[in-house]
Amino acid sequence: MRGWYAIFSKETANFFVSPIAYAVIACFLLISGFFFWANVSFMSIISLQAASNPMIAERINLNDVVIRPLVQNMSIILLFVIPLLTMRLFSEEKKTGTIELLLTYPITDTGVLMGKFLATLLLLIAMLFGTISFPVLLLGIGKPDFGIFLSGYLGLLLMGAAFVALGMFISSLTENQIVAGAISFGAALLCWVLSWTSSITSETVGSVLKQLSILEHLESFNKGVLSLPDLSFFVLFTVFFLFLTLRSIETYRWRG
Repeated sequence: MRGWYAIFSKETANFFVSPIAYAVIACFLLISGFFFWANVSFMSIISLQAASNPMIAERINLNDVVIRPLVQNMSIILLFVIPLLTMRLFSEEKKTGTIELLLTYPITDTGVLMGKFLATLLLLIAMLFGTISFPVLLLGIGKPDFGIFLSGYLGLLLMGAAFVALGMFISSLTENQIVAGAISFGAALLCWVLSWTSSITSETVGSVLKQLSILEHLESFNKGVLSLPDLSFFVLFTVFFLFLTLRSIETYRWRG
């Protein structure tokens, strides 16, 4: 991994010098804030109805009405915005011809890969950190379960890392950023909805599709449960596509 920090610093600077990072963070926070406001407003309406109906009051749960839907909505937003972050990582280098210069530096291919990956992951963490005010604001209307928040955010981070690795691999295959972004989104969406067809397939195929679906593995985090199989899935998914990206870089070096 020699030279990874130089690539990490360069990519981080590129993100925050260009308007890409600010636009993506702004969109993410704006849409997440809207969903947070909508969920809290819905909670307020239910609370007013519960004042005259004790049966409704027993069913009101801040975690189920606000926190879990919010985390689910944020995961969908990330599904859209992460391809915008990864589409340029390698495709821009190829289009401008700087990939040849980059590969001649005394930096290992693994260093190039991890520098870009960690820089994008840092931006993802910055986006999630921007929503830290949401659980704080909930203290004013109830007693939120911060364990569910932390578990949900861990799931978002792991899912984001998996999508970043997937997007990097696709970006390493083409010189066109738009093509890389479109294919990355399509591939991420496919990984997301695989389990939806499990009910119309055979039991064996349906079981396999559920195991490969990101949505299925994200569900336990939204419930506040840290499951080793789900953690392992995201780690293996990320490592697998990082490995493919490394092979793609090495192939480009060999062809060059």
